[in-house]
Amino acid sequence: MGSLREASDRKLGYYIHKCSSYSTTYVPENIQENKSHDQSSRWSSNSNNPGQYLILKMQKASIVKYITFGKYEKTHVCNLKKFKVYGGMDDENMLELLESGLRNNSTPETFELRHEIGGQPLPCKYIKIVPLQSWGPSFNFSIWFVELHGISDWNFVKPCIEWFNMYREREVIRYCLKHFRQMKYANTFETLLKESQVQLEDPHLTRLHHILVDQGDFQSTEDFMSEAVSCGMFSSYLAQQEYIPEWVLMQAPQLPEAPIAADTKAECRPGMRGGHQMCLDPNSETVFLFGGWDGHRDLSDMWAYHIPSQKWRLVSADTSSQGGPNARSCHKFCLDPERRQIFVLGRYLDVSYRSSPNLKSDFYLYDIESNTWTLITEDTGSMEGPQLIYDHQMCMDTEKRTIYVFGGRVLILPNGASDDRNAANVGNNPEPVYSGLYSYHVPTNTWKLLWDDSSLGGPRIKSRIGHSMLFHPMCRKLYIFAGQRHKEYLSDFYTLDVDTLAVQAVCDWGVSGASEGPASGFTQRATIDPDLDEIYVLSGLSKDKDKREDCVQNSFWVYYIKKNLWSCIYKNENIGEQYWHIEPCPRFAHQLVYDRSNKAHYLFGGNPGRTGYPKLRLDDFWRFRLCHPSPHQLDLSIKVLVRKHKFIELAAKDRFAALEYLQTELSEIVDHNNKDQTKEFQQLASVLFQSSETSGESEAPDTPGDKLFRQRTTLFHQLCSFFPCNMTQPQSSLVDLIPL
Repeated sequence: MGSLREASDRKLGYYIHKCSSYSTTYVPENIQENKSHDQSSRWSSNSNNPGQYLILKMQKASIVKYITFGKYEKTHVCNLKKFKVYGGMDDENMLELLESGLRNNSTPETFELRHEIGGQPLPCKYIKIVPLQSWGPSFNFSIWFVELHGISDWNFVKPCIEWFNMYREREVIRYCLKHFRQMKYANTFETLLKESQVQLEDPHLTRLHHILVDQGDFQSTEDFMSEAVSCGMFSSYLAQQEYIPEWVLMQAPQLPEAPIAADTKAECRPGMRGGHQMCLDPNSETVFLFGGWDGHRDLSDMWAYHIPSQKWRLVSADTSSQGGPNARSCHKFCLDPERRQIFVLGRYLDVSYRSSPNLKSDFYLYDIESNTWTLITEDTGSMEGPQLIYDHQMCMDTEKRTIYVFGGRVLILPNGASDDRNAANVGNNPEPVYSGLYSYHVPTNTWKLLWDDSSLGGPRIKSRIGHSMLFHPMCRKLYIFAGQRHKEYLSDFYTLDVDTLAVQAVCDWGVSGASEGPASGFTQRATIDPDLDEIYVLSGLSKDKDKREDCVQNSFWVYYIKKNLWSCIYKNENIGEQYWHIEPCPRFAHQLVYDRSNKAHYLFGGNPGRTGYPKLRLDDFWRFRLCHPSPHQLDLSIKVLVRKHKFIELAAKDRFAALEYLQTELSEIVDHNNKDQTKEFQQLASVLFQSSETSGESEAPDTPGDKLFRQRTTLFHQLCSFFPCNMTQPQSSLVDLIPL
């Protein structure tokens, strides 16, 4: 059978087969032609109650890989905020292929559907679209246009259908085998197994079932599971578990009551600051830190932190004295890891310092190898690059040696001043001025304006400040999200293909299946791991910046790119200086860098936003890791599970033996520092005082042997959940498939 890569995708033909609101004679062209301007060109449900759906029948069976939804030319209350898509060869028996939602705008959206089962292409004859929620909560659902893409080549699809039919036949037998074994129909089970030659599960699990369920040997069960852990059999399970946050204090903070030192360089560590910049050189495993605001003045010192030795080194007390940039904050760093070069652009200037000579946008390069600074240009604005900006974003495409700069606020002369370059920004335009999207090609020293903030026609992204922008070198896309524009705090999320400049809306938090993401705000810090396809965000200042002590509540989020899913890993809920050595206090204007090789983040400084100390800045330095549960932790958890079941069996036979077992063998492996495990352990003692009547077992017709069989089978199913799906029996049961 050919692979999916060997067959080309194409648009698939279909017609409306069935819908819950209209008869099958409804005009099919209404959703087969993309008439975004025509209100009547849509399928609409009679109501927004559950049970509304639309079934499309393909002209011939196909491998359906993508679905595109068109929309009305304006936002519309009937657009689908949430929906599901199902597919299959039978309109009465379909598999869920997608759960997602549409943004409430006029831009068509394309989604990838699940198109494989059992590692092979999934053929479909029918596609079912089930609306779940509209953007107007009391309105019905509307679908304006649907386009399906996939593979319809019969030479490719035919063997897929043949394999799928064989797969279904094999699954029927496996469901029967599971049912017969659970019902203790041993002879029937053995006969079907012999006749069909179909394996219910991996032989390892069959052995586990014999040890645990048939023999009731809990010690051998523990040994079996421990061996599976040590062999790495559960590595995929561990990788799928939610991350566990781990903060390690590398440099203690200076407390608010301590005097703010005028110069802390003698300590051989950076002093307190916010609005600084950091980057990490992977070759030397060194974090570089430059500039910032210490609460009184801008800084021009540069530091290097060597990760293996855990030592800070002062690179320069004043970079301007070595031909580098002068003191600044709210600038941006950009690292070329292959050539070990750091680029510096932008800065903030107070209004009182803004004059024509000071509003030049200087652009510097620092060479790590030679420890030298180079002034690339005194003013990028004179080279068709950005004017002097701050709170922008800058990242690099190392392969093409191109730097991308987006957003930021343009520094302009105060009212009454005159400067041809800023004439449009004075007097008649009191609104903030935002910079557009620029690219800088390093080898040719040339800037290019890709779009400015005034030309928002077509697929453009609104300029902003305090946003995040990351480059994914594999898919060659920029990820741009959040920030502030005027008084609006943004929670949008876009990708930009740097080769085609195609913009695609990913999601608003809570839309397109992405669940709730970081709170709207700005100064969040984001990093990316292209190997894992994950984006990391440490939140900053929320939108109500006038109540900073209430609104600075840091949280750490992971965005799983392939799943289009946000997950909150950590929230800073501890208040008070007694926790400052356990986890970072809430802050904004901090900096965060990511060590891609060692999967660790490093956090330095920031502004705690404390009203009692308005000039206070932080100088603490932290390492943050996202850890999956370790094999050892999993091994202990499994042993607790097994011994808990053994204790319950003992309690039914000999309460004194069970009590001793609870106090010794079970207690010794419980993590008594874990509140959940401790609570569950304490509650187990109540089993000793339960009679068969209070537990409800007196009403059950089971014999003692049946009861033990059922309990052990339950434990077996729990243990199977740790193994890869391709090793286990079917997840659901035959009884669940019987229609009622």
